[in-house]
Amino acid sequence: MRPDMPADHTTEAERLLRTAARYPEDREALLLQAAAHLELAGDRERATTLYDELLSSSPANPHLIRSLKAANLWEYGHEAEARAIIEGLRTAMPAEAGPWEIMAETLEAHDELELAEETATQAATLLTGEASDQDLPHATQSLLVTRHRIRRMLALPHDDWDTLADTLHTAAVPLDELHDPKRLWSLGSSDPAELQAEITRLRTELGSYRTALSRPFPVAVLHWPEAELDELLASYPELESEYPTYRAHLTDIEASLRELAAAGTPNLGIVPATVPSYEAFAASESSSPANADLLPQYATTLAARGRATAWPPARGAACWCGSGRTYGECHGGGEH
Repeated sequence: MRPDMPADHTTEAERLLRTAARYPEDREALLLQAAAHLELAGDRERATTLYDELLSSSPANPHLIRSLKAANLWEYGHEAEARAIIEGLRTAMPAEAGPWEIMAETLEAHDELELAEETATQAATLLTGEASDQDLPHATQSLLVTRHRIRRMLALPHDDWDTLADTLHTAAVPLDELHDPKRLWSLGSSDPAELQAEITRLRTELGSYRTALSRPFPVAVLHWPEAELDELLASYPELESEYPTYRAHLTDIEASLRELAAAGTPNLGIVPATVPSYEAFAASESSSPANADLLPQYATTLAARGRATAWPPARGAACWCGSGRTYGECHGGGEH
């Protein structure tokens, strides 16, 4: 269960900080999660300290960290510094959608709609290129939806990117309706049909927020590379019933993820497993690696440490299995 009260968020942040000390290779992902919990606890100055600590240590995702820092700073009165960071990031032109979306949403939240739209449009120009609808990463698709909402608030006419956002949106409530700035009027209506329609829209919107909140903790499936699986089964033959062959293992991964996706489970991921890491995890749980019940817990732990890769890849991207072929030519093509 996710924390709900400020004290719970503080407790979770402390747990993540202890975990980061234990797993220095995952320090960046864990400290980012800890900072998010500190923000939710209202301890924004300490969250800023964590962002600064990360930025001082050559992080893998400096643009993302700076955008999060800007959003946090603006929330507790440091508007000028936040604006300076955002302007610097726009000049740097990150190649990832995450920092752009955080910047646009930060500007939107503080009624800087024109600048938010300009920022989102700059990002769309940079990131979409010639990619087809299916090849756009989830983060870029999310950015286009955010841009659609901002433009709707500004009463701007649809352009090609708004149309693309409409196409990518699969919920029952259309984006134009979901992002209608006049929706607040329906909350004061005495018409049951209008109220029911707004309930439906709010449920759709809540689903989107839940998806966003769960991004750091995807539902993850273990992928044992062939050499690691051979070593695992040689050391713990009791697990052969879980993994009869390597080919079957790969097929089961794709089938499980497709089944979860068909059931509506968001933010699916794959985590690479190694025998030494798994043995260390089993020892931390005071259990034997031969205990198959540990496998899903191990996957969840790796995902929480930021080790998950989002599934599915774009059809033109490399397949998750490491075959060297594109996903569309490999497991994404239906022939495993």
